[in-house]
Amino acid sequence: MNSVPAKEERPWGWFEILYEEAGLKVKRIMVRPGKRLSLQSHEQRAENWVIVQGEARFTLDDRVFTLEPHQAVFIPRQGRHRMENPGREELVFIEVQTGTYLGEDDIVRYQDDFDRC
Repeated sequence: MNSVPAKEERPWGWFEILYEEAGLKVKRIMVRPGKRLSLQSHEQRAENWVIVQGEARFTLDDRVFTLEPHQAVFIPRQGRHRMENPGREELVFIEVQTGTYLGEDDIVRYQDDFDRC
């Protein structure tokens, strides 16, 4: 019997964990139109993001990129990054985390629209 991953709601949208093992976690993330994730970094993991649906505005350190479906970006450990949905449809992307620790508490927030710094 296949189980459906539980969606974890956030102020900007939701995420669900698709796969997890030691040193690897895969998530599907949805960002609502006009919303964005916090500007953040991680001490113990790197991430790869692949756009599935929608248009994304992606920040990595001091650079900002526009991404479309099928485009991917790599976020090195300690890289300051953010994903934003400037469009009118939901933004969906896949996040692949790799590292020695993949807990949700490995996050440093620099800016946040929802006062979570």
